Amino acid sequence: MRAETKSSFPAVADARTRLLVLGSLPGEISLAHAQYYAHPRNQFWRLMETVIEQPLADVAYAKRLAILLAAGVGVWDVIASAERLGSLDTNIRNHQSNALADFAATLPELRAIAFNGGKASSLGRKQLGPEPGYALITLPSSSPAHAALSFEQKRIEWQALARFVRAEA
Repeated sequence: MRAETKSSFPAVADARTRLLVLGSLPGEISLAHAQYYAHPRNQFWRLMETVIEQPLADVAYAKRLAILLAAGVGVWDVIASAERLGSLDTNIRNHQSNALADFAATLPELRAIAFNGGKASSLGRKQLGPEPGYALITLPSSSPAHAALSFEQKRIEWQALARFVRAEA
């Protein structure tokens, strides 16, 4: 079986974005549905519910994105395209990066970039440098493949993002 070239989705962010959450590259189910975090066992939407204190998991996809944007949260990926067999980050080869620093510069309210998992963090931090002018946070992956931590353990770490989405912060 041969690795196929996979591509990320367009960024979901606007001038109100205070927190940008970056994954590595959408998995097979997300690509098939053309939706961020579409795998039913991916915990992203449930984790973000605890951050913005609004329901997301049981809401239609377009409304999920609108709720995130209204809360000051954007979503994108570190990788623009890569060869990958399946969905695991460990299978990513020959990646091309998204222009993270250039994109972040277009977000006037940006306070933090959070990386959803280690691969996103290691690649994204290289692009953004040591002092980009906003916080850089590495989170445990919301992926079902990252089962080393329970949902509750992940939730505690993800909850730290709440301070960046509050308007008064």
